[in-house]
Amino acid sequence: MLFPGGAGRPLVLNLTRQVPAWREEYKGQVNLHVFEDWCGGAVGQLRRNLHFPLFPHTRTTVKKLAVSPKWKNYGLRLFGFIHPARDGDVQFSVASDDNSEFWLSPNESPAGAQLVAFVGKTGSEWTAPGEFTKFSSQVSKPRRLMASRRYYFELLHKQDDRGSDHVEVGWRTFLPGLKFEVIGSAHISLYTDESALKMDHVAHVPQSPASHVGGRPRQEEPRADMLRPDPRDAFFLTPRVEPSDLESVLEPCAYAPTYVVKDFPIARYQGLQFVYLSFVYPNDHTRLTHMETDNKCFYRESPLYLERFGFYKYMKMDREEGREEVQRRAFLFLNPDDFLDDEDDGELLDAGLGPTEAPRRQSSRQLPAPAAPSEAPATPAALTSRRSRALSWAARQLPLFLGRAPPPRPAARPSKVYVTRVRPGLRAPPGAPPLGARGPPRPPLPGVFLRPRPLPRVPLRAPPRPPRARGHRTSSPPATELRALAPAPATQEGQARAPGLAAPTADSNSSSEAQPVTSFLSLSQVSRPQLPGEGEEDEEEEGDDDEEGVPGDASEDSEEAAGLVHGRWHEDAIDWQRTFSVGTVDFELLRSDWNDLRCNVSGNLQLPEAEAVDVVAQYMERLNTRHSGRYALLRIVNVEKRRDSARGSRFLLELELQERGGRRLRLSEYVFLRLPGARAGDTEEDRESPAPAAASSARPDGRPELCRPLRLAWRQDVMVHFVVPVKNQARWVIQFLADMAALHARTGDSRFSVVLVDFESEDMDVERALRAARLPRYQYLRRAGNFERSAGLQAGVDAVEDASSIVFLCDLHIHFPPSILDGIRKHCVEGKLAFAPVVMRLSCGSSPGDPHGYWEVNGFGLFGIYKSDFDRIGGMNTEEFRDQWGGEDWELLDRVLQAGLEVERLRVRNFYHHFHSKRGMWGTRSRKAARKEAP
Repeated sequence: MLFPGGAGRPLVLNLTRQVPAWREEYKGQVNLHVFEDWCGGAVGQLRRNLHFPLFPHTRTTVKKLAVSPKWKNYGLRLFGFIHPARDGDVQFSVASDDNSEFWLSPNESPAGAQLVAFVGKTGSEWTAPGEFTKFSSQVSKPRRLMASRRYYFELLHKQDDRGSDHVEVGWRTFLPGLKFEVIGSAHISLYTDESALKMDHVAHVPQSPASHVGGRPRQEEPRADMLRPDPRDAFFLTPRVEPSDLESVLEPCAYAPTYVVKDFPIARYQGLQFVYLSFVYPNDHTRLTHMETDNKCFYRESPLYLERFGFYKYMKMDREEGREEVQRRAFLFLNPDDFLDDEDDGELLDAGLGPTEAPRRQSSRQLPAPAAPSEAPATPAALTSRRSRALSWAARQLPLFLGRAPPPRPAARPSKVYVTRVRPGLRAPPGAPPLGARGPPRPPLPGVFLRPRPLPRVPLRAPPRPPRARGHRTSSPPATELRALAPAPATQEGQARAPGLAAPTADSNSSSEAQPVTSFLSLSQVSRPQLPGEGEEDEEEEGDDDEEGVPGDASEDSEEAAGLVHGRWHEDAIDWQRTFSVGTVDFELLRSDWNDLRCNVSGNLQLPEAEAVDVVAQYMERLNTRHSGRYALLRIVNVEKRRDSARGSRFLLELELQERGGRRLRLSEYVFLRLPGARAGDTEEDRESPAPAAASSARPDGRPELCRPLRLAWRQDVMVHFVVPVKNQARWVIQFLADMAALHARTGDSRFSVVLVDFESEDMDVERALRAARLPRYQYLRRAGNFERSAGLQAGVDAVEDASSIVFLCDLHIHFPPSILDGIRKHCVEGKLAFAPVVMRLSCGSSPGDPHGYWEVNGFGLFGIYKSDFDRIGGMNTEEFRDQWGGEDWELLDRVLQAGLEVERLRVRNFYHHFHSKRGMWGTRSRKAARKEAP
């Protein structure tokens, strides 16, 4: 049985109950089926493989139940019989990396297999080799076995791309203290001998509960919007309005778009730059929104920018009443939330930096500063500024305020963000010497703080350690001298304050120009004003903490040295009541109709609703005028627009109409919205076409009016030939033929044919498979030699006799939607249009039911064109692309465009390319062998 249940039908879950004849020479090994190129570590993902369990990549045998191929992204299915050595109760255990399942039947029938032991279900569980007791699920319950009988078993294993791949099954007699031993060749045998069978023979493959349990995923809400029902998917089944009834609805007009590059010299592979995209209405949901978690190329911002800043630039934060006064007091940044404080304050302190730094040597080049008030002299320590992101920005933008260039920032650790605030300055005792050699320092940042206000006080247990000397002298005194200048604290409040900092007085904030600047406070101290008495309570609490602490403790000294006071730093305030304003953002407006090769998750371009409705309204008005109100519009199913800014736009209108008699019909026609005064062109077709009336080119209001483009009508009854070259791809050939048969059964369309060009496949009988498949028409061509895609496609097209039919150059690993035949016919017009649909490439481990991947925006290997046009451009380049494939599709595209054809480029819903690797794919010869055989 090549197609169990018939080609085109889903494989019936037919459990194997009749066991093939067993032979004595089967002993010593078991059957092994390998399923490669499938990601994930769960056995459930193996069951979702398209070819599981009948069509593995490899069929072989092993001599014991312990396998380690040292490979990645594969699944194993081992099956056969177990022969117990003696009667008694036996326990089994399985160990693997990643997941595995061991099934055992109470007899030799696969239909009775039961799950007795397993390692994990999610793909994240694993064991070390020989670790048989890590999970409770690994060890089975005791099973009564008899030495005179054989028992069918099945071992499933799934490996991802990490870890040391292995799977082994051990058993032991159910007695205390015995260890598990791997089941060896003396106790196993084959289920059947597959050595003489080809890959398309699958009737002997056992189907058990292990092969199918959980194989079909539960009906859940689809993750991809493209999987949701859309009227386009089944609209082809609606009867079409006869084209003859629509010929006189619109005036005929010449159609020659300016973007056609006929006879234009195009360099090799330059045709990609002359392919334009079409606009679609309504939204067909081809945008892969479920893939934008990792790929945000649809948005114009760079990935690095989005990762760092997100989309906050599109949001305008609302400001509560009375909050503006608080915002204006912030330093430089009007909104304190603009600071990027993405890490804890303690990280920088752990690195050995205190809340303040020692004063740095002043630059020799300084700008003149305004005179400082004499009643509030500032100290060098108060002039210190933090090397934070905020002040670094200020140093670059406001050199007038800082008076010097910022020092280079170290690249070893990310910079920290601190908010700059006014802090009470140091007051030198009477009679103290000046603190700087340059005289009284100028006030820092004069005039920045518009309105002073009381500030929260930050208690510190101990002063920060001064930085080590760097081998040069500075004009500021050392930190010990600064401590000596500070007055001695006389109260508990003074003890809680860091030495060297004077207690604030009532007039300490009387002038913003006289206050030194520091930048060690956290964001939470900017987000709200200080409540009365709040600072005093904090200081009293800290005084109690200091009394409880143990002086001289080494751990406490280390924390103080790092500037970390346990539990005393304020956490960042979170404003749960923050609101914002936002306008409607339509990123579709930023896209153009150029062939976008940059982003592979964006969908078809979206046509504005107003434009689509306006065109449909014009057409319906003319239609009802011509047929006296015979048709009523029920729904706009699909509108496609190809824009030409110089002459007008082409539209494909697909409307669901209600006939006066009650029948629902489908209208699918091309129309042209010609711009007023636009010239059609100087081609021979334009000169032969009748000139439209002047009134038909524009309406009285000067707006463009619809017309019927000449020689741009598609045929619904045209034959479509799928041309596919193959070689040693049995599992994919079987799947392709089953999909084609299912397409015929679902659509009832018999106007298509499958042309298979076989390069001497050895793993299956391709012609026999074609006869067994339920296809309306097929052709089988056999070619000798190495696989050549270009030559195979050319041979398949040459076998098509009707020049007025469509040839679709196809691939073997394609999943087709039911509407693919109608889509090919609509977008192929003889002498005018060719169709290059964009296919979605599925990622490893992904399936059409749960598609993850990307649009193949660069590939043009799937190509539909009339055979007459294909012959006119010269067909495939079989000379240059003889022993290789890749690039032949771009070269064909160049010649198609040079011949004056448009190439329609659309992303097709539910149109997938299955994941597969190219390792050993076509059985190609090596380059060395090819050179030796060359004359």
